[in-house]
Amino acid sequence: MHYRSLGRTGIKVSPYALGAMNFGAMSNTDHDDSIRIVHAALDAGINLIDTADVYSLGESEEIVGKAIKARRDNVVLATKFSNPMGGDDPNRRGGSRRWILAAVENSLRRLQTDYIDLYQYHYLDAASDLEETLAALTDLVQAGKVRAIGTSKFPAAEIVEAQWISERRGLQRFRSEQPTYSILNRAVERDVLPVAGRYGIGTIVYSPLAQGLLTGRVRKGRESELTRSGTYYAHLRDERRIDIVERLIPLADEFGMSLTHLAMAFAIAHPGVTSALLGPRTIEHLEDSLAGAEIELGDDILDRIDEIVPPGTDVGHLQMSYNPPALVDPRLRRRPIEERTAA
Repeated sequence: MHYRSLGRTGIKVSPYALGAMNFGAMSNTDHDDSIRIVHAALDAGINLIDTADVYSLGESEEIVGKAIKARRDNVVLATKFSNPMGGDDPNRRGGSRRWILAAVENSLRRLQTDYIDLYQYHYLDAASDLEETLAALTDLVQAGKVRAIGTSKFPAAEIVEAQWISERRGLQRFRSEQPTYSILNRAVERDVLPVAGRYGIGTIVYSPLAQGLLTGRVRKGRESELTRSGTYYAHLRDERRIDIVERLIPLADEFGMSLTHLAMAFAIAHPGVTSALLGPRTIEHLEDSLAGAEIELGDDILDRIDEIVPPGTDVGHLQMSYNPPALVDPRLRRRPIEERTAA
């Protein structure tokens, strides 16, 4: 496996990374099975493991901690903070200094380690001053509890603003970004990936299989338990996305590979992508993804993909992407009713 530089951190990571979101109550509740998946990934040459405090409310971190305890020095360990961890408690979330200092201690305890290689701001908290967040993270780096800091789902404008704040205030810089990127979601090619390259930021892309759509298991006209489920699986019922999958399957067949292998190879083919996350629920899922790890896509097949999904565009909407507050709360994009009636 050819390792890549994570931005300008000097840290080398594998082109495929192991995502641990499916470990714990959210998906695979068998700790021993999840630990076997971690060990299989490490044995295959993967050295970057990515988790988050919010995954199964800390259970994922606990599983990862148990799995890597004897191999800690060989693992680039990444976790995240800022998503809600305390039910309705408004202070057990976000980017405040108060919460960051508490969250990192909780993660270190669950992970059974005294340092985190990459600590990532999981979801931008509009209520927190970005300078305060960066100052708190800088203190963690200086204390040796964190080696490098990064972001997840950050819009390009916020990535630039954070870099300016760090330069003006002499604070640690965000050294990585974790955006969604797949054949079906290419919008980051337009702004996030170029901006990351300009500032020497590594990118660890998530959902390269478009939340399972690019495995080919969901087909047009075929219902499954997932496609009948609630809003979390709404993307599996998006006909625009399914229509593209139906065009990609014969393309993969033509070039002698599975759709899964095509999708993963596409994700790491972009020069702006450092590593792509695998999120297996079973050892079989991991083995299937790794079977295509050496595939490199030529210009002929990449040109065909560009014809199906033009560069810099998204097909449909990805539920897990970042939405600015003004897109979530109508009050932030509409004048007060009294102003409108007065006009």
